[in-house]
Amino acid sequence: MTASPPLNVAMIGYAFMGAAHSQAWRNAPRFFDLPLTPVQQVICGRNPEALAAAAAKLDWRHTETDWQAAITRDDVDLVDVCTPGDTHAEIAIAALEAGKHVLCEKPLANTVAEAEQMAAAAEAARANGVLAMVGFTYRRVPAVQFARQLIAEGRLGTIRQVRAQYLQDWIADASAPLSWRLDKTRAGSGALGDIGAHITDLIQFVTGQAITGVVGLTETFVKERPVATEFAGLSGTGGAELGPVTVDDASIWLARLAGGAIGTFEATRFAWGRKNGLRFEINGSAGSLAFDLEDLNVLEYFDAGEDARTAGYRRILVTEPEHPFISAWWPAGHGLGYEHAFTHQVVDLVTAVAAGEQPEPSFADGLAVQRVLAAVEESAQGGSTWLDIPTAG
Repeated sequence: MTASPPLNVAMIGYAFMGAAHSQAWRNAPRFFDLPLTPVQQVICGRNPEALAAAAAKLDWRHTETDWQAAITRDDVDLVDVCTPGDTHAEIAIAALEAGKHVLCEKPLANTVAEAEQMAAAAEAARANGVLAMVGFTYRRVPAVQFARQLIAEGRLGTIRQVRAQYLQDWIADASAPLSWRLDKTRAGSGALGDIGAHITDLIQFVTGQAITGVVGLTETFVKERPVATEFAGLSGTGGAELGPVTVDDASIWLARLAGGAIGTFEATRFAWGRKNGLRFEINGSAGSLAFDLEDLNVLEYFDAGEDARTAGYRRILVTEPEHPFISAWWPAGHGLGYEHAFTHQVVDLVTAVAAGEQPEPSFADGLAVQRVLAAVEESAQGGSTWLDIPTAG
């Protein structure tokens, strides 16, 4: 069997998302037949000692402490941006201009203006065969893909209502320390941009309809927190010094979709007991479906045309070979986990790059999400007034 040509990757950042992305780059060619073979060529970070440890643990060949040096290397074809949002625009645009394909973590940027610049840069690069994708990874959960298929087939009829929640509790304790995710200058926003971005993208993806207007409400429950003395992933240790929280702790918004449906959205990091509770339910004229990431191998489906005596939600275990992505993995009933969606993301990206086709979600899709998030924040700051979402310009 002839090995496929290499796709040399430079990853900028090596923390929580860096570890998830590293596993995906490593596993994708081992379970899927890819037209290009990802090579973990370069990992980049500012701390040489921590970087060396990450390179060894995550299986990267080389290290760079300067991201500009990393993206201009001749032995790099694609740049994977796993840094906080305040650096996304600068790194991604520079990489595209250097002729490198780009995968950028969500949300695409901290502001609409930055996202517009990134989308424009991606469009210009595409004319030269250079491609860009934003990492809304939950699109690649097989049950989510299957939900989209059912809606596209008309199994729910006309979509009437959607409701989406992303519930976490990792800062519900007021003594939890400050991290960059609670600093507006680095994160852009709090629960709204960090996890609200996911449900915004998923509803538009699954239904195939854009969000056209919103009214929002945000709240910061804990205004000051201990400054972190050390951090790992989402957990850390705080010292005696306090610092301000400059982002929202929770966001709620109502929305209208392009097809006329109405929606309710909630993103919070203050829901005790909910660890990663991304949920959505979609009601149509012919049925409903529901999904919960904390039970990610299952999709619930209700067919309104069934006999009322026996009708009820059907629990579909999305682990059959006929379901999206599943045939590359385990026998039916042997469930997948959080990390598998990142592998599927790599599969789709590498396949698109090899074919010279635009991978999805594009930077334009990321910009569309950013416009919704900005409108929610503007509405909340303006007394919860209704705002239409601009679609261009």
